Amino acid sequence: MIRLLLVDDEALVRHGLRTILESDPDIVVVDEATDGVEAVELAYRHRPDIVLTDIRMPRADGLATTRELTRLPNPPKVIVLTTFGLDEYIYGALKAGAVGFLLKDTPPADLIQGVKTVAEGNAMLSPCVTMRVINEFADQPATEVPEDILRRFDTLTEREREVLRLVTRGLANSDIAQELFMSEATVKTHVSHVLNKLGVGNRVQAAIWSYRLGV
Repeated sequence: MIRLLLVDDEALVRHGLRTILESDPDIVVVDEATDGVEAVELAYRHRPDIVLTDIRMPRADGLATTRELTRLPNPPKVIVLTTFGLDEYIYGALKAGAVGFLLKDTPPADLIQGVKTVAEGNAMLSPCVTMRVINEFADQPATEVPEDILRRFDTLTEREREVLRLVTRGLANSDIAQELFMSEATVKTHVSHVLNKLGVGNRVQAAIWSYRLGV
């Protein structure tokens, strides 16, 4: 069971998120906070696995909240969920210690999957956020691809390379499933195999190496 704390200053948003998340039997919302200060207090009390927090809130915003949460003993994993896909928020959240950054227009199924992905120990970014990170990386001076990455890439099957190509384009699992005419569960399996074979922790790292390899 994934124990999750919701943080948002709007009651209607919290209600909608709780309804979506608790529609999955593997997720339970242990409590709700209206701002960052309350979030840290409740996180200390409930010890949730994941904190899903907004960016813009009174008293302490999502970035400050993330920094405080990551300082707790046995800190929860933090996912930032916001309407604002601004670069300053994306990099600020990741720098503060967030392992997920999703936009509020994320489809319900992808939100649930994002929570599960983070609970499994992986990072999760919205597809458009993934593309921004890749583009930022692409603007940096090129570096030689390590030999071990090249060898690992050669172990990918043709189908896994197709999936990686679409991950690199920033597509979510649901979109990849439609593109390749397969189930989301099958896509998830392929993505997992790609990450394991490349020896990376999340799809953003896989996408960056894919970009470097010319996929």
